[in-house]
Amino acid sequence: MRCRAARRLARILGRRGAILLCYGTVWALYGYGQLVSPQPDQRGLRLLLDRIPLDAWAWMWIATGLLAVVFSWLPQGRDAPGFVALVLIVLPWMGAYAAAWIMGEFERGWVAALIWGVIAVPVIVVAGWREPPRPKRLRAADGH
Repeated sequence: MRCRAARRLARILGRRGAILLCYGTVWALYGYGQLVSPQPDQRGLRLLLDRIPLDAWAWMWIATGLLAVVFSWLPQGRDAPGFVALVLIVLPWMGAYAAAWIMGEFERGWVAALIWGVIAVPVIVVAGWREPPRPKRLRAADGH
């Protein structure tokens, strides 16, 4: 029964939906983490935090994650806003860390900027994938 439910869920979500669901969950958890236990060293984010408080950024991460989770259930073509949101929330983070490094305020800023950039790459790649056609029914060859 569980295998059948897992196959059905995988069929409904597809590859694109699975990425949106996973990344959306991670983004929402990251935002939640910033709310309840902010990162202690915020030097790399000073450029952002001087304009918008960390609590507001945390809620933006949570909202972005939840948006991606909602769009994960939609078919290709209608799921695009989820991919765009996942990438857009990362850009200010990358930019702030890179700027802090360039200005000499955070010597590891280049590392954080690259990490966030690399984390976003699979989202961009999957956004360009075409989802294979979804079968209307599970085939008898699947064992059920």
